Amino acid sequence: MIRELALKNRSYRRFYGEKKIDEKTLRELVDIARNTPSAANRQPLQYRLVCDDETNSRVYDCLGWAGYYKDWDGPVAEERPSAYIIMVTPQDVNPQWDEGIAGQTILLAATEMGLGGCMIGNFGAGSVKEALSLPEYLSPMLIVAIGKPAETVVLEEVEDGESIAYYRDEQDVHHVPKRKLADVVLDRSMLRQQ
Repeated sequence: MIRELALKNRSYRRFYGEKKIDEKTLRELVDIARNTPSAANRQPLQYRLVCDDETNSRVYDCLGWAGYYKDWDGPVAEERPSAYIIMVTPQDVNPQWDEGIAGQTILLAATEMGLGGCMIGNFGAGSVKEALSLPEYLSPMLIVAIGKPAETVVLEEVEDGESIAYYRDEQDVHHVPKRKLADVVLDRSMLRQQ
């Protein structure tokens, strides 16, 4: 079951914008994420939930989309996410890896609900703080875009050394190259050669 969820969970960047997501659904996703492991169990993450059109638009304006697509500024208005979960921490707190664990958990739970999303780290922190009127002491760490996916994503194994840059084909299918298991697991003979 977890393997199927992990393989189905992709970084979606285009959504059915008319499929709205309510705050109750976002709270459910955060409720699942808040129970994940936390470094030293400090639990520094707090969450700003956004699912109204006006605030969605303000958040969207702060984001960078799909770095490998040099000629793409992000999804058109009708394909933008229906909601965002913005993870914040107090400025004097290092969340270590908590936001990654929480973000992946949110996306796996969203996938199970028939939704999808994308973790976005490419944003202007000051712009996000201003767009959401966040207090000065809070820093945005990660943004998770959520919606009903409107694109097909295909995983493809690549040979060691081949490009891992994702791309879209002529049919607008999003291809994601993945390194092979044999290329990412270090075996003892490889370690002895070092």
